[in-house]
Amino acid sequence: MKLILILFRILVGVLFIFSGLIKANDPLGLSYKMDEFFEVLHLHFLIPASLTFSLVMNAFEIIAGFAVLLGYRMRFFSFLLLILIIFFTFLTGFALFSGEIRECGCFGDCIKLTADQSFYKDLILLVMILVIFIYHKRIKPVFGPRVTNIVMALAILFPVALQWYTLAHLPIVDCLPYKVGNNIMEKMKVPPGSTPDVFKMVLIYEKDGKQQEFTDENYPWQDSTWKFVDRKDKLIKKGNAEPAIKDFVLTDFDGNNMNRGVLMESLPVYLFLVRDVSSAGKGWEKKMQALQQQFKEGKIMLFGVTSSTKAQVEQFQKERGIDFQFLQMDGTAIKTAGRSTPCLLLLEKSVIKGKWHYNDIPDFK
Repeated sequence: MKLILILFRILVGVLFIFSGLIKANDPLGLSYKMDEFFEVLHLHFLIPASLTFSLVMNAFEIIAGFAVLLGYRMRFFSFLLLILIIFFTFLTGFALFSGEIRECGCFGDCIKLTADQSFYKDLILLVMILVIFIYHKRIKPVFGPRVTNIVMALAILFPVALQWYTLAHLPIVDCLPYKVGNNIMEKMKVPPGSTPDVFKMVLIYEKDGKQQEFTDENYPWQDSTWKFVDRKDKLIKKGNAEPAIKDFVLTDFDGNNMNRGVLMESLPVYLFLVRDVSSAGKGWEKKMQALQQQFKEGKIMLFGVTSSTKAQVEQFQKERGIDFQFLQMDGTAIKTAGRSTPCLLLLEKSVIKGKWHYNDIPDFK
């Protein structure tokens, strides 16, 4: 049992630290995934607190991971880990069996797990953590109190500092399809060698008040008492023929598609992403006014991109002293492209050459 406990502690500790670090690199990404769960579960009142939940959960995963590895206060941390993994297993199980959520976001956007992979991972972790919880009294601290306290203090401070940095700037490691170096037009194509979804036509017939599904292979052609009700296409095998970027659609306020003009422009194109103008940060105004001057001199192209209405944008432009054209795009696509509001992208013929949090926009003077 001693060797099993050591093995389980290493696996659980390392996995929780790894998972927490990946998500702490992009806490907004986890908060967006939480919003998705809250929407599906009709817990809309929790959505305003999703970022707080994300920050606390990411920090706790890292802290608890170190506590398990060090054997620190195992009664307390083994109990909290057990509660957390039961909660995670419920969420991943719901995602798998309801089919309403495709990914749980267990490892953020850097490592994509399918719903079934996430669920079975959590089941295995549940077993290991349950064993750790039952036998927590047998687990002794690896180091003395002084070393343990120093390591645990660092384990608390590090996720706090990391998440503060990524929120004040951008994720240190960008795992999104809009990272610097990616070609948007190429990412909008289906990956070569990918396989499409496989569907099968299902026929629904009724007899004696009971409905039954048939395919063309098992339909009772000789029995004319069956009455046709409906037909549908049933997914037999899930493919992977899905582009990395599937929602990049820029339109003007009249609904005209602007994608080609923006992505094929010969001049450098700056996209100023402001998902919701009412919640835009401050401190970037003079830098954007300097960039706007370059646009007026014909050196660059500059567009705002938002999901807000025309009236809201006009008021926003008046308040912030900017007057370049704004285009519209779906809000989900905007927050996928840039993890700050506002966020500035630099494109050269659809290739992303630069990406800045509004706190880090260069001085274009």
